[in-house]
Amino acid sequence: MAVTDFIAAVELASSQITAIAGKKSADGTIQILAYASEPSSTFIKKGVIYNLDRTTQGITSVIGKLEEALHASIGQVYVGIGGQSVRTVPNVVSRKLTEQTKISQAMIDAIMDSNRENLMIDQEILDVEPQEYKVDNNYQADPVGIPADYIEGHFLNIIARNTLKRNINKCFVQAGYNIADYFISPLVTANLLLTDNEKRSGCALIDFGADTTTVAVYKSNILRHLAVIPLGSNNITKDIASLQIEEEDAEALKIQYGSAYTDASEEQDENKVYTLDNGCSIQAKQLEEVIEARITEIIANVWNQILLSEYGDKLLSGIILTGGGSNLRNIDKAFTKATNQEKVRIAKSGQISFSGAVTLKKDGSTNTLVALLTSGQENCYKPEEEKEDPAKIAAEQAAAEAERLRKEKEEKEEQERREREEQERIAKELKEKEEKERKAREEQERKEHEQKELEEEYNSYLKRADRYKNNKEYAKALEMIERARSIELPGKEEELQKLENDIKHLKGENNPINKLKRLFTTFAEDLTRDE
Repeated sequence: MAVTDFIAAVELASSQITAIAGKKSADGTIQILAYASEPSSTFIKKGVIYNLDRTTQGITSVIGKLEEALHASIGQVYVGIGGQSVRTVPNVVSRKLTEQTKISQAMIDAIMDSNRENLMIDQEILDVEPQEYKVDNNYQADPVGIPADYIEGHFLNIIARNTLKRNINKCFVQAGYNIADYFISPLVTANLLLTDNEKRSGCALIDFGADTTTVAVYKSNILRHLAVIPLGSNNITKDIASLQIEEEDAEALKIQYGSAYTDASEEQDENKVYTLDNGCSIQAKQLEEVIEARITEIIANVWNQILLSEYGDKLLSGIILTGGGSNLRNIDKAFTKATNQEKVRIAKSGQISFSGAVTLKKDGSTNTLVALLTSGQENCYKPEEEKEDPAKIAAEQAAAEAERLRKEKEEKEEQERREREEQERIAKELKEKEEKERKAREEQERKEHEQKELEEEYNSYLKRADRYKNNKEYAKALEMIERARSIELPGKEEELQKLENDIKHLKGENNPINKLKRLFTTFAEDLTRDE
């Protein structure tokens, strides 16, 4: 019997293209109706499509398998965007108002529009994560309704190469399927795996994939940093294969015997050998060294990204690991050892319950695909009579793209009009700002000149005090110190006190009465010795 109500999603990963169809229940559970996969390592590298035709064939194959299992046609699917070029870039947009004005939602929208106009060569803004707003001198999460004469929006732009989404769209057009929506894979994965408390108190989600490792840092329920490192579990396999071992055997050795961390305090059998059923073998110590070396490199790159986020010391909920690479034994211990993060959790699956005849692996490898499925809302079923050929779909998508470009042009023209109206005000404000800066520079130069004169006067008194000291004119020397002290230069009291003590000591030693006392003492000591 055909299924007519379901959501379908496709993940284009470096190791395989996977597709899933499921149905959401009222109680929050998801019924998995179909699942399919195809190897993709020869035409998708580090999450980026390199061969459009082969990718199209893979998409057609996995969706075709879903349709066969569902006994129904699929009209559209949800697709994840990830891969090496995806990253975040901070940006700041400011507005100086002519007078105290209550911040409105329209102002915030205008600032966000200006942020999206921050074009970069060969890059496209996929999404924007507002961080905070500076209203006058205070930072606010929601500034609407607050009176101010200055507002500054801090944004985190999620960007990728502009060919990334374009090539995905081309492949689906060639395959004859619509894209219901794009989801940024690391974000939906985080929504599936992270708890509200973890996002609020601060954590880093590490998706350890085949060719890439994705780092997403959260704090106060806001994404703070996103980066994709071009290293993954396949690098470990290739390192093992470099020891004159077939890649298939290298993968099997990694899965069966591999460990990300070995406790140095434990006794190791130097002659221990790991052997597969087919006879392929390797020294245990050699396998451990190869794997740990690569894991150390990957963790170092991950931690560097966390430090770049400037939230490395604010992750109260620690590190959460997922992805196929997180199945490597002792991976959590390796992260703890390398980063000193005591809280390291491995997320094999999310908090959602599943039902149905199809069972997914709970090893972290399908988390992103499941996250895409749970994020979808629209029914992806397409009645047979409405099924259209690829040419018609391509024409509709081309028309939609043309309409989108038209709207973008209109919005840009409207924005340019608003900016032209503000040019005079901006020019005036710039002139006033330059005048303030000029006066500030003059004031700074005046203060620096005064400071220099005071320092020269101070040094002059110290030189005179030193000269008087050498001439045994101690009263004058002390007077010079008091004059130097009266200038009140910061950080000089210790120097003055030391010199003052030296002079007083010399003054005491050269006092005639003290000299006579010392002479009598010496004479008395001489008489005692003569007796």
